[in-house]
Amino acid sequence: AEFRNITANSPDVPGKKLVDDVSFHVRKGEVLGIAGLMGAGRTELLMTIFGAWRGNWTGAIEIGGKPVRLSSPADAIRNGLGFVTEDRKRFGLVLEHTIIDNMTLAALKRISGAFVTNRTRETAAASAPMSSLRVKAGSLTTVAGTLSGGNQQKVVLGKWLLTEPTVLFLDEPTRGIDVGAKQEIYAEINKLAQQGLAIVLVSSELPEVLGLSDRVIVLHEGKAAGEFTREEATPEKLMAAATGHK
Repeated sequence: AEFRNITANSPDVPGKKLVDDVSFHVRKGEVLGIAGLMGAGRTELLMTIFGAWRGNWTGAIEIGGKPVRLSSPADAIRNGLGFVTEDRKRFGLVLEHTIIDNMTLAALKRISGAFVTNRTRETAAASAPMSSLRVKAGSLTTVAGTLSGGNQQKVVLGKWLLTEPTVLFLDEPTRGIDVGAKQEIYAEINKLAQQGLAIVLVSSELPEVLGLSDRVIVLHEGKAAGEFTREEATPEKLMAAATGHK
């Protein structure tokens, strides 16, 4: 997938660019890390591409070699994008609903059909990520809000995997979860990349970015301030780029 000259304007401050002419690509089987300080434009970049940005934006997007215009998250999902957002409780889950309802939410039309909900097919579909991600819960009918943070995040990840994406955006995928669940999510990210998924990872934790990424792009004040291969990337280089030093 290729993303060219992405520029996102602030919905609140006229003339302010939160993402300023950022271009990047991600290949099948690759984890592309996006690093930067708070306010560098990382989340805004992903939200813009996913069709979820409230402000005006410009840029060109190609997925699988074909140009696409993504005006809404529904467009993005149809074109093979998935997005694990940084705020799972607000955007990732319906906390008062069950695991099965949450997991099948984004892929419901594909799993169940356009008009009639097929509970048997939903159960079969949701059982696979429930098992592979090792979600610790009594059953698929457990209410999502009763799960630990790590298990909630696994449900969100499972939801997006059921859409069968070609590109998966992960924004702070291990924020607020315990060390054991973090390691399980790291293992899953590596496995998904090995299976050919293209992954774009935003994280504030430098060890996470360095440990998982094949390449790293650093944003500073909305602009791309550097790109590093896994071999080139060091904490010092990433921090220098993130603070605007060459």
